[in-house]
Amino acid sequence: MSELERQIGRFIEELQRNNASTHTVLAYESDLRQFLDYFSPPGVEPPAPSEFNVLKIREWLAALYDQKLSVVSIRRKLAALRVFFRFLVREKLAPVNAPRLLRTPRGPKKLPDVMSTEQANALLDGVAAGKVERPHPARDLAILELLYGCGVRVSELVGVNLDDIDRGERWLRVRGKGRKERQVPFGGKAADALERYLAERTSGEQALFLNHRGGRLTDRGVRGIIKLYATLMAGDSSLHPHSFRHAFATHLLSDGADLRSIQELLGHAQLSTTQKYTQVSLTDLMAVYDRAHPKA
Repeated sequence: MSELERQIGRFIEELQRNNASTHTVLAYESDLRQFLDYFSPPGVEPPAPSEFNVLKIREWLAALYDQKLSVVSIRRKLAALRVFFRFLVREKLAPVNAPRLLRTPRGPKKLPDVMSTEQANALLDGVAAGKVERPHPARDLAILELLYGCGVRVSELVGVNLDDIDRGERWLRVRGKGRKERQVPFGGKAADALERYLAERTSGEQALFLNHRGGRLTDRGVRGIIKLYATLMAGDSSLHPHSFRHAFATHLLSDGADLRSIQELLGHAQLSTTQKYTQVSLTDLMAVYDRAHPKA
C-alpha cells in the first residue's frame, strides 16, 4: 500500500470518528480514490503526500476537464482534496495545502426551478384526495406536507424520530449538515397530516417514517414517492424532495419573510446560500413586469 493510499484511509477513518454523515464519507472516499487512481497508473507508485505541489494538482484538474466533467463535479472534487490536504498539513505530512492555492472553477449561475404556490398546493391536495392509489397514503401525505411546510432536506426528514416531534407546539427537531441540530416549526396542514399518519402507525420503531418492511424510510425511498406522485399527477418526473425546499423558501420570501429568518429555517450556515432565492424572486418579478408594464 502506498503512503498516499494509507493517508486517505486514515482521513476517511477520522471523518467516521467525527460522525460525518454516511453520504459525506462516501462522497469524500469516492473523490479521493479517483485522485489516487489518477496518480497510480499500472506499475507506478503515486507521489507521497509531501511531494504534491500546485503543478501536480493543476495536472489532475486538467485531466478532469478532459473527461468532460461538469464544473459542479470538478468544484466538489477540488473541495474534497482541499479538506484532505488540510488534514495532511495538520498531521505534518504535507508542507502546504496545494489545492488551496488554485482558483476554484467558476460554474454557470443556475437558479433553482421553483414550483408556483398553485402547483405545490394542487399536488398536495391531489395526494390528500387519494387520486393515486397507494398502500400508505397517510404517510405519503405527511412526507409531502412536512417537506413543503418545513423546508427540510430529505436527509433531515428521514432522520426524524418520534421523540423529535413536539406535536403540541408544532416543532420538529432535525439534524442537518455536520450533525447540527435545529428546530423548525410546521403549520396546520402538516400537523393534520402528521396526526392522521401517527393515528394509523402501530410500529414500535423510533423512526418517524417507515418503509413497507417496517424499517426507517431512506432518502431514496422518499425520492421514489415524490417522483411517482409528480409524474402521475403533475406530469413532471423532474420534481424531487429538494423542489419543495426551494418552493418553501421562495414562497416565504415572496410573502414578505426576511432573508435572515429564512436562513435560520433552512439551516444555512451562510446567508449567501439563502440569497439565491432572492434571485429567483427577482426573476419572477421581472417576468411579471415584462408581461404587465406598457413600457416593458
